[in-house]
Amino acid sequence: MAPRMTEPIPAWIGDTLVPVDKLDAHRKGLRHKAVSIFVLDGEKVLIQRRAAGKYHSAGLWANTCCTHPHWNERPEDCAIRRLREELGIEGLYPAHADRLEYRADVGGGLIEHEVVDIYLAYAGRDMPIRPNPDEVAETRWIGLYDLVADVKRHPERYSKWLAIYLSGPMDHIFGAVLHR
Repeated sequence: MAPRMTEPIPAWIGDTLVPVDKLDAHRKGLRHKAVSIFVLDGEKVLIQRRAAGKYHSAGLWANTCCTHPHWNERPEDCAIRRLREELGIEGLYPAHADRLEYRADVGGGLIEHEVVDIYLAYAGRDMPIRPNPDEVAETRWIGLYDLVADVKRHPERYSKWLAIYLSGPMDHIFGAVLHR
């Protein structure tokens, strides 16, 4: 399914950051900015299964929220906006945890080549969640170590980027959580 028309996202063409249509960035495999958020309650992490209508990685489990900032949008503002738009989560102010770059084939001739700012936010499992059905099929809380083990056992159930986050960069992203 083609994505609905959106604001252009920041992508690099050569060394220049320019506004680019999101689908064009993925078709051409352009390096572009992204934001990912993990909402945590202790060692439990809120994950979402992407809606069936998503134009890539539909039906796969991913981190709490992942997206692309609009052109000239600060990553932290994007994180807050998308928590609200995707999950109906209000009142959280995620903290920057890491920045990494990855490139992954997500199927259908689309490539994610992202420079992603990763944020952590802390909330109780009783926090109200109102998923947007166009974005999110379901949510669940799962222990971080259980999630890592399940991604290794069943990678076909999870987004490529979640598997990347939970491999090498995991200590950088979740260092404070893992070493409590």
